[in-house]
Amino acid sequence: MTRKTALSAAWPIFLALLAAQLWAAHALVFFTHEYAHAFTAWLLGWKTNPLDLNYARPTLIVLLLQFGIDQNVNEVPIFASGHGIDAAIIAAAGALFGNGLIALPLSRLGYRVALKYGRSGWALFAYWCTVASVGNFLDYVPIRTFTLEGDMGSVERGFGWSPWVVLIIFGLPTLAALVWLFLRVVPQTLRQLFPASLSKQALVAVVTVGVMFGFFGAVGLLEGGPVAHRLSMLSVSVVLPLAIVAALFGVYRLPVRSGAAATLR
Repeated sequence: MTRKTALSAAWPIFLALLAAQLWAAHALVFFTHEYAHAFTAWLLGWKTNPLDLNYARPTLIVLLLQFGIDQNVNEVPIFASGHGIDAAIIAAAGALFGNGLIALPLSRLGYRVALKYGRSGWALFAYWCTVASVGNFLDYVPIRTFTLEGDMGSVERGFGWSPWVVLIIFGLPTLAALVWLFLRVVPQTLRQLFPASLSKQALVAVVTVGVMFGFFGAVGLLEGGPVAHRLSMLSVSVVLPLAIVAALFGVYRLPVRSGAAATLR
């Protein structure tokens, strides 16, 4: 896809492309995360087939959001046999390896390659993969840190860490990733992909904060316990509106440079 046929297209086409890319980016980053769990369990000897995920019963929700799909790793015998550290490594592998070491760097590489060859539609897709990768950090730390269930609960039990230790060890990198995303990646992407369209810059900026704080930040409304629920309420009702205002303010301060469009077909 090229900028001429996608990013500069009429609004209905652009909006359809945006929706498709958001779905595809989430699915790609999601499965990278889950397979990182599964392959780590396989490498540690706790899973016979790393491709054997729990794919859930096919429904519209599963298709759209992948809810119910997981790594299909039984942690009970791992903890029972005294290998809690293995369970913790498997639990941390999704965000640490899948998102941090695979999806995030590859999405940035894909973005640069797409720009180099003038494929700005693919550059936008790579950008959404970056957003989804950082979002996966946020929905674990801090949203689901203070819980005894799920991946963060396994990390805490396996390593013998308190939630506060997890918050410091993983929270600081999450904060750094968020600052990097919103202060560097987002403004750069808006300037490079939409140099002469404030309206599309504004839409992409608002969708970005919506995905981050209204989707990934809302996961505690579904699981993670009472603290996760409160943190998600804070994310959705306080952080999201403030982030939308900040995003729009940032967009209308960005210079609009029509000459930059010549480098993107």
